[in-house]
Amino acid sequence: MGDELPWWAGLLLPLVLVALAAATASADAVLTARTAGAPARQALTLPLRDIGGLLVQQRRRTLAADVLLGRSGAFALLVAAVLASLATPLGRWPVADFSIGIVWFNAMEVVAWAAVWLVGWGANSAYGLVGGYRFIAQGLAYELPHMFALITAALGAGSLRVSDVAAAQGSLWFVVWMPAAFVGYLLSVPAMAFWGPFDHPVGADAAGGAAAELSGVDRLVFLGGRWLLLVSGAAFAVPLFLGGGAGPALPPWLWSLVKTLAVLAVLVWLKRRLPTVRMERYQEIAWVVLIPVTLVQALIVAVVVLVR
Repeated sequence: MGDELPWWAGLLLPLVLVALAAATASADAVLTARTAGAPARQALTLPLRDIGGLLVQQRRRTLAADVLLGRSGAFALLVAAVLASLATPLGRWPVADFSIGIVWFNAMEVVAWAAVWLVGWGANSAYGLVGGYRFIAQGLAYELPHMFALITAALGAGSLRVSDVAAAQGSLWFVVWMPAAFVGYLLSVPAMAFWGPFDHPVGADAAGGAAAELSGVDRLVFLGGRWLLLVSGAAFAVPLFLGGGAGPALPPWLWSLVKTLAVLAVLVWLKRRLPTVRMERYQEIAWVVLIPVTLVQALIVAVVVLVR
């Protein structure tokens, strides 16, 4: 059981998520600039300049758009990403040490399904609606492997409390004897954040998909929620499979940050190495490969837990 942080630490949580998201966005922009032969120093501040541009950009709307619905969806995506991280411990200290922390995380992640679809529907645009339904279809592909990965970690620890899962890895990290679950979870993180290579819901072939009609602050909130969801998912992999804050020399909270940045680096590399995967292809991969493999992994862990 972890040492719960005071209530005011919850106010700092969004700042930590934003800092990690900004670092990831800057690294991605620098790598893009280097690939294109552009100056890397200018690319380092590109995310900040994009934020400034969106803050002053005039909002636009389509004919007969449901503005309240669309803005509610974008805001819900942002809030869900922050709330999902409440149960993620920084070292030994979560903001909220829920007894069902793994269920809480999955519930907040499912909110993203409704949020993205609301944004696409509210725009009253064919492109936005196509993007929203693409994300729902993609969710049907990644959610079961994602859930099996969460269940496998919970089985290994015998608890749904995230701090208990991290503490159960004192002698051996779960990634060592649950590699299939770790890979399944790692692939689900960019999928639930509709981030490359699983960015088909906001693909250029649909003029930006769910985000096609967003501009100004509305677009900033939506894309901010997307980035925070990516960071939240990457951070949750640390207590699930990478031993939480365990490590030599450094304090536990710093090890949690280092491991989170390492997971984000892997996701950035994955985005740059693989082309966009269409949602029907991802469904095929999920149902033919990921679901059977993660299910077998869960069964193996269950047997090991029963016999030891």
